[in-house]
Amino acid sequence: MTDQHPFPILLVDDEEEILFTASITLRAAGFTQVMTESNSRRVMDILSRQEVGLILLDLYMPHLPGYELLRELSANYPQIPVIVVTAANEVGMAVECMKAGAFDYFVKPVEPQRLLATIKRAQEMYVLRSEVRSLKSHLLTDRLDNEEAFAPIMTCNRKMRAIFQYLEVVAGSSQPLLITGETGVGKELVARSLHTLSKCKGPFVAVNIAGLDDMVFSDTLFGHRRGAFTGADQHREGLITKAANGILFLDEIGDLQPSSQVKLLRLLQEQEYYPLGADTPTRTNARIVVATNRDLKAMMAEGSFRKDLYYRLSAHQVLIPPLRERTDDIPLLVEHFFAEAAASLSRQKPTVPPELACYLATHAFPGNIRELRAMVFDAMARHDKGVLSLSSFREAIGASRVPVKATPLSFLEGLRDTSGHGGGTMPTLKEAEDALIAHSLRIANGNQGIAAAHLGITRQALNKRLNRKPGDE
Repeated sequence: MTDQHPFPILLVDDEEEILFTASITLRAAGFTQVMTESNSRRVMDILSRQEVGLILLDLYMPHLPGYELLRELSANYPQIPVIVVTAANEVGMAVECMKAGAFDYFVKPVEPQRLLATIKRAQEMYVLRSEVRSLKSHLLTDRLDNEEAFAPIMTCNRKMRAIFQYLEVVAGSSQPLLITGETGVGKELVARSLHTLSKCKGPFVAVNIAGLDDMVFSDTLFGHRRGAFTGADQHREGLITKAANGILFLDEIGDLQPSSQVKLLRLLQEQEYYPLGADTPTRTNARIVVATNRDLKAMMAEGSFRKDLYYRLSAHQVLIPPLRERTDDIPLLVEHFFAEAAASLSRQKPTVPPELACYLATHAFPGNIRELRAMVFDAMARHDKGVLSLSSFREAIGASRVPVKATPLSFLEGLRDTSGHGGGTMPTLKEAEDALIAHSLRIANGNQGIAAAHLGITRQALNKRLNRKPGDE
């Protein structure tokens, strides 16, 4: 999996044998860009020529001692973390180094696991800083470097463009991505765009984990060895293996059972897993991307979703806005879906009346883009010829006619009960009807056809009421 945030490490020590051993250890741990330097006087020149993410620095060296170099590094390159590694176990020197800006301090011989854990912390900080710089650049310039990666997502909405910019920034990270949003907003399309952006060599593997019990979840993701359980007569690879060097997309993560949550947490923490029936773990480099339409924070509060798993999954996260918050996309989506529907039915694309988009913009769309697509395909199936009729859309919306922009009518705010205890007065039927018509026209932006649809009457009936003379009933 390519990484847009490479982490070059510079080892500085006057003993060549230590440099060689340390570089081998780091490369074996997955750090591929390791440089060594035995002359401390050349370090500043190296930094002026190339980027370095971390420096491991020995204290006692000839010519330019490590402590003096540390102070120089802190003054000129404060963004580069420096880990001091020395043979001298001196508490006073350790304190002075930390005051001078050292990221951490180790006494030789260093326990490899402790050192690697500290290096990974420094790497996380380095990657975070790189992402913040890149995000600032994208947002300030309104730049998208890979617009073609988002071609399957039909949008002209500013919120969606900001999400695209964020995805470009985090595409090269190996950290998980959490995608949230209501059902039907296109969470899997966003995950696939991330896969395209990341330029992974491996595939995009998607699985919906809703309804999977712990056994099926483990077998689906991790696979099994022959004889692991009754009926396991041959070895089977899990999806995590198939997603090697790519992305494993877990949809409906909010439905994951507690026992399965523990296994997923281990996978994220250790980058390893146990196939069913195996005694030794298998490592993976697949990136995990998850999606849900559920409120994971509320689930954490009630104890049904692990907090440690949530914080692992949400290293990067995006919230896809519902369609009612991106109504500027409706005309674009309607055109796209009608072209798609016409092609699937081998028909000519109909003439879409201009008021359709305005009418649809007042609907709440609880099913979001998936609901709109279903409406368009149904309308296409019913259409014969000529200008498209709005009747099928009115039928689909009819039962749930709750306009997005609907607010309590002003005359209702003054209503009180008529028992004499309230101060309001009951409007006449004529006043209520006039107020309702005015409100419908307002949310329909003056379009009489759309206003009539909201009122449940024909356009002719509305026009008759609008042209009514004073005193007419």
